[in-house]
Amino acid sequence: MNVERVAPQTHVPAPQSVRRRQVFYIPGYDPFPPRRYRELYRCEAADQARISGYKISQSPRKGDGPYGWTVRSDVDGASVTSEIMILEWSDIVKSSMQAGIAATYLLLIRTAWIYLSTGVLFRLFRLRAGPGIAAMYPVVMLLGQLAIALGAAWLMGWGLAHLLPNWVAYLLGLAVVPPILQGFRRIDGRFFVHYLLLDFAFTAKHKGRNPPELEARLDRFADQIAAALADPALDEVLVVGHSSGVHLAVSVLARVIRGGHATGHPKLAFLSLGHAVPMQSYLPQARGVREDLRYLSTSDALFWLDVTAPGDGCSYALCDPVSSSGAAPKTGKRWPVVISAAFSESLSPETFRKYRRRYFRLHFQYLCAFDRPRDYDYFLITAGPLSLAERFRGRKSSASTSHACYLRADERLP
Repeated sequence: MNVERVAPQTHVPAPQSVRRRQVFYIPGYDPFPPRRYRELYRCEAADQARISGYKISQSPRKGDGPYGWTVRSDVDGASVTSEIMILEWSDIVKSSMQAGIAATYLLLIRTAWIYLSTGVLFRLFRLRAGPGIAAMYPVVMLLGQLAIALGAAWLMGWGLAHLLPNWVAYLLGLAVVPPILQGFRRIDGRFFVHYLLLDFAFTAKHKGRNPPELEARLDRFADQIAAALADPALDEVLVVGHSSGVHLAVSVLARVIRGGHATGHPKLAFLSLGHAVPMQSYLPQARGVREDLRYLSTSDALFWLDVTAPGDGCSYALCDPVSSSGAAPKTGKRWPVVISAAFSESLSPETFRKYRRRYFRLHFQYLCAFDRPRDYDYFLITAGPLSLAERFRGRKSSASTSHACYLRADERLP
């Protein structure tokens, strides 16, 4: 990052509302181990502290439970200790990414058919074009890779046809198709073609329902959050969901609150980042997700802030995840408060130009430092002296927030 030194901000003064905090982070569809998030947090927190003029340090977390680390901060003389834990489901992600080349193309056909035959893809395009383009990207790229491989096979067959019967020559030419496609897959870290397809395929497999193994994991997450809420030493329990981790966090928190674990606990907070909720909630069997969205949107047991940015083409920027999913009640809706991270303003022009075409990097910017920070600061939220509710008390949703929904009337909750 091109770090631009700015004058230290004047953070909200005492009274300090948080001295001890527990943060639970739910990642999106990501096969990487939790230590990747630890290193990202360590590097980016140091940058943000240097830019904004506060102190922050990190150390290994001690004790049982999920993988995590301890963060200590000093902001305007207020000292805070936060424990950050990763609620991991990367093993489930890895298991879903084992498809071979032939199976990948079968997944492509099946996933495209689900999104097209149900009309979901066209509705998603109406909601926001960016994520719809992201959904089409692996389709176009995989078909293009197949066309290149078949073109190479035809050229090889044409060359061999001078020596062999035509049918033999072209049959032998097909032998180059698998290694070419395997070669494309080996460099997928540059293009994210297979990754994106497998992400969409995982969401579409059960047409909007979570697979049984993921449902069991969400139950475990709910138990861990409930245990933290029972700890009287904690001033805040903050759940952070990123990308497809947002709709998982919604379902987890709905279970926690329905179970009575958050009653009388104003310390429960939810920060949703870069959500892609409609990619699941628009699918025909996603009624459970829509019901959880509605339930959470009316709850007085938590504070929910949703943060997206128009510069993030992988998220439904400034789309209210409840309203856009046809789950908003007629009365009593409280959440979420929807705001923009405003990448074009909170990043310097040099930094924004650097990352503008790096779509996946921008999708993770919510977890990173800003060289022109505004009111959204991931590290003050997760390690600073104010709770999420205090930091954004009285804040209204952005005037640009969209409440549009393109589900059919019979698919929306009554």
